[in-house]
Parts: sequence; C-alpha cells; structure tokens
Amino acid sequence: MSQSQTPIKEVPRGNLSGFTKYFKYDIQSGFFVFLIALPLCLGISLASGYPPLAGIFTAIVGSILATFISNSELTIKGPAAGLIVIAVGCIKDFGGDGMAGGWSDADMTAYKAALAVGFAAAVLQIVFGIVRAGIVGEFFPLSAVHGMLAAIGVIIILKQFPVALGVTAKGEPLELLKEMPHFVMEANPAIAAIGGVSLLIMFLWPWIGKKVAVAKKVPAPIMVLLVAIPMGMGFDLLHEHSYVIHGHQYPLSDQFLVEMPDHMFGMFEQLTGPDFSALAQPKAWKWVAMFFMIGSLESLLSAKAVDLIDPYKRKTNMDRDVIAVGSANLCVALIGGLPMISEIVRSRANIDNGAKTRFADMWHGIFLLACAALIPTFLHRIPLAALAAMLVYTGFRLAHPTEFVNIWKIGREQLAIFATTIVAVLATDLLIGIGIGIALKFIIHLANGATVGSLFRPSLSVVENTQSQIRIVATKSAIFSNWIPLRRQIESLGLMEHKNVVLDLTETNLVDHSVMEKLHELQSEFELENLSLEIVGLDEHKPLANHEHAARKRKQAVI
Repeated sequence: MSQSQTPIKEVPRGNLSGFTKYFKYDIQSGFFVFLIALPLCLGISLASGYPPLAGIFTAIVGSILATFISNSELTIKGPAAGLIVIAVGCIKDFGGDGMAGGWSDADMTAYKAALAVGFAAAVLQIVFGIVRAGIVGEFFPLSAVHGMLAAIGVIIILKQFPVALGVTAKGEPLELLKEMPHFVMEANPAIAAIGGVSLLIMFLWPWIGKKVAVAKKVPAPIMVLLVAIPMGMGFDLLHEHSYVIHGHQYPLSDQFLVEMPDHMFGMFEQLTGPDFSALAQPKAWKWVAMFFMIGSLESLLSAKAVDLIDPYKRKTNMDRDVIAVGSANLCVALIGGLPMISEIVRSRANIDNGAKTRFADMWHGIFLLACAALIPTFLHRIPLAALAAMLVYTGFRLAHPTEFVNIWKIGREQLAIFATTIVAVLATDLLIGIGIGIALKFIIHLANGATVGSLFRPSLSVVENTQSQIRIVATKSAIFSNWIPLRRQIESLGLMEHKNVVLDLTETNLVDHSVMEKLHELQSEFELENLSLEIVGLDEHKPLANHEHAARKRKQAVI
C-alpha cells in the first residue's frame, strides 16, 4: 500500500504514542538535520550581525517549544537565510556594523535593540495566530513573493562573497555589486582558498551524491567542515601571524574563525536580554513590521510547502503554527536569539531522512544544545569563509536561474513583476520592493480587464445547492487580492459542509496566476477529504502563456 493510501489509523502523530512508536525514525532524522543545521545556524547568525551562538539559541528553543505548540509534523523551526537582510538592516540602523571590526559596545547596543524588535514582532505573530489571520499569507501574489526571495538571495551573495574571500565589505547591495572586482583583487589568498574550496563542495556535492551512494549520506555542509577545518588548521588560523605573496603581506588570525566560548557550558554566559527602551524610537517599528510581515509570510509559505510533500498528507493548522513560531520567537528574544521561521530546506531534509513526527524537530534541537554546550572549542575552529560559502550557495538557490525560466513559462507579465520586485528590493528595501511588485500586479490586472471594484471583493453567487454538491458562479475577476474571501466561500460551502464544489469561472474577465495555482492546491485539499473541486468555464478564456498555472483572460473581455 502506498503512503498516500495509508489508513488514517496508521498515520504517525506527534503524541506520546507517536514519540515512542517512531522514536528510532525521528531521532535518526533529527541527528541528520542537526548536522545540516549546525553550520547554517552559525553562518546565518554571523551574517545577520548577531553573535554566532544566537542562531543556535534560536534553533534550540524553536525546535523544543514549537514541537509542543504547532501541529506541523515535519517542519523544522530555526533561523533562516531569508531573514538575514532584515536582521542585519536592523542592526545597522541601530548603530552596529555586524561585527565587521570585531565585537564593540555599539554592536552590543544594536544587538539588544534588535532583540527588543524581535520580541515586539513575536507578540504580533501570536496575536496574528490567535485572531485566526493565518490565511492572510494567501494574499501576496506569488510572482512578487518569489521576486522578493530571489532579491534576498542576491543580497546574501553580495554580502557573503567578500567574507568568503577574507575581505571586509560594507555598503548597499548595488554598491557591493559595483565593488566585486575590487574585492576579488584584494582577497586574502589563504582565506579565499578555504572559501573557494567550500563553495566548490557546496555546488558539486549534490552531483557527487547522485554518483556515489556513500557521499549521499554525508550532508554538503558537513563535508565543507570536514575539509575547511583542517585547511584552517593548516594555515594556523588559531595564532596571529602573516605571510607574503608577491610583496603583499596578508594577515592571518582567529578573527577568521567563529568566535566561541573557550570552555564547556560557556554558551550560557552569552545569554543576552533585549533593551526594550529601543522600542521608544519610531524607527524600531519599521523593523518590527518587517520581521512580523516577512517572517510570518515565509513561515506560512514553508509550512504549506512541507504539507504538500508530507508523505502522509497531514495538514498544518496555519494559525496554530504562527502562534508556535511567535511564542518561540518571544522566548528567543529574551535570551539573545535570532527570529525564526518554519524552514523549508531543513524540513525537506527531515522528510528525506525518514522523520515521522514533530519530535524529529525536537531531537535536532537537543543535539544542537549538546554540541554548543559541550564542545564550543571545536566550533571555534570553523573558518568564517566556510560558513560564508554555504550562505553564498543558499543565496544562489534562492535566486537560481531556473526561477527566471519557470516564471517566464508562466507568463511574460509574471516575469515583469518578478524582475521588477527584484530590482526594487535591491534599490530600496524589502517592504518598498514587494510593494512596488504588488502595485505593478494591480496595474497589469486593470489592463487585462479586472475592474477596480473587483480588486478586493469577488463577485460570487450560489446557483445550485444539493445534498452532495454546490455550484458557485464567479464574475468580474478572480485575482490574488480577492482570493481570501473566494477561498473562504469555497471552504465553508464545500469542506465544512462536506460537499463537492463546482466553481464556474465562465463570466470572469480575468483569473490570475496566483489564483490558478492556489485553486490547484485547494483541489488537493478536497481530494484528501474524498471530495471534488471542479473548475469549469476556463474554455472561454485565453491563457497568457502555455502553462497550466498561467493567467486566463476572457476572450471577449475589453482591455
């Protein structure tokens, strides 16, 4: 019997029975995810301008606390690359420099202010979940969201590539892009060798894993550490000295290594509380909004993505998951941690390594706690260039060229929104950038036949309602900005009443890409309940591209 056909009684659940029954699977997967998470938590924290252990604090608290609040069985909670841009921007706005010149009083002040910002954002997340607003994550148009994530990837690459070369770099993304040739010329050869080899491993290891079975069992980040740490020891980075190449002197010291406590349990000495007085400054609330909006959106998108690949097709309560993430963020802000989300890459690794219940997330946090508490001197030997290389690879994955190709296939108008959002984020910031992308989406919709009155309110009517089936007719437009009330109508009349639904889109002027994709996802939810959601009337529409999720415009609609 396939996993999708598994009887309900056999579906693993994160309760006491599941803890014991699936212990072997969950602890094994938890250990594997720990191996991936360890270097990434350190790297994300450093790239965010926080102390390195802050990322580990986040993963520990998130994995243990969220396990008992969320019902998401397979998501891994922890720091994510997608929040680096916000975190480091907040640190800089409060006077820190991300430890570019070492840990200073200004860095500590900015760090404590950022913790207060994270606390306030966490409160908003909890309220967000309590009022059952998790569905708001459905509002944002997919092309603009993907453009924002791709822009974050580009920014991570621009900021971390100099670190991988052993060069100190400051500036806005476009300024860093212009300075890239200079950074390469000024690279510290020894550090660049570590960064270059690490980056090469990150790109080649997945391909090697397909050819060599043994290699597949070793995560690429761990392979990087197995190579980079001996290289750092070979260059004697623990001791300050210099070397000369072609008459140019290059310094080497432990400033190129992760700063860690020098004794067992030293991590507990680094617990730091927030400075709530920072919230009296108006600029703090810009960052509260950024952490709240972007963090919640990324977390919701990740949880939804994990539900789609869960072998047992379990469904996460998004409101409950937001409360879990917010509660964990509240706690980590009080001890010095980064904000967290449900993280998709580690969650995918969790699934691939056989996790059955949410206790796999808990075990990965326990392993992180043991490692950071008991062997901090080992972590001190990790070269910063190796962590930077991992983040450069992560940034490349977010802004992968195939993203552009996939968006182009869905439609040229989607590529325009995607590319505009990227450029706008790079030139301004995340909020303004995604706002510009959404504004362009509205302009395109109006040009393609959507009316101003239908932008936020769908025109729906029920024309048939029998014991087993209901028929809903939509007119005017079905687009991202009126999707939430459209979805709620379909869910309340179909899933909640346990009826099949026929959605007639014949009279709509426009059905956009976001709605096409979300309807497809909703059909899967109906199937899980042994119901059907039938979409009719699209024969009267012309697709804007040769793709099943392309936007559709009614043939006789007036532009």
